[in-house]
Amino acid sequence: MSAAVSVPLRILCIHGYRQNSGSFRDKTGALRKLLKKQVEWVYMNAPHSVPQRTDVVQEQKEVAKDEEDPRGWWFSDIQAQSFDARQVCGASLGLEDSLEAVKKAVRELGPFDGILGFSQGAALKDGVIPDSLSRDLLPRFQNPQVLTHPGGHFVPAASVHRQTYQEFLRSFQD
Repeated sequence: MSAAVSVPLRILCIHGYRQNSGSFRDKTGALRKLLKKQVEWVYMNAPHSVPQRTDVVQEQKEVAKDEEDPRGWWFSDIQAQSFDARQVCGASLGLEDSLEAVKKAVRELGPFDGILGFSQGAALKDGVIPDSLSRDLLPRFQNPQVLTHPGGHFVPAASVHRQTYQEFLRSFQD
């Protein structure tokens, strides 16, 4: 009798503003390495090109990878076609196109077991349900887990976070 082979979970990855699928893939390298036996990562691009920043000095032509083909899910400033998370806006540009792009990715590349979003990508996937309602739903799930970190604007990869990721994903494969 052979040991059961665990099928990797499929996770759709949604990058942040001014990133693209390649740069987000690079930024999640430690996480991908840690979970390579548990997860198949599928990265997608936002549908909107972000205009090049005007504050980048022309002599600095060695552009970081996440500045190559910068993408966005929507623009909070319709006139400038830019996004600022702190900006309060009554309307946005491109959100409907982005929701359709994600639906299309799920339809054509799925099925998926989960979604990993970063920054604007996390807001896109989580903006439908307010945090308070998400937390109210926790008791409805078996062994719910919430991971928060005080570290700022990055994918946490400290040992305690890595262990949490592995245990959480393993629970879906058992």
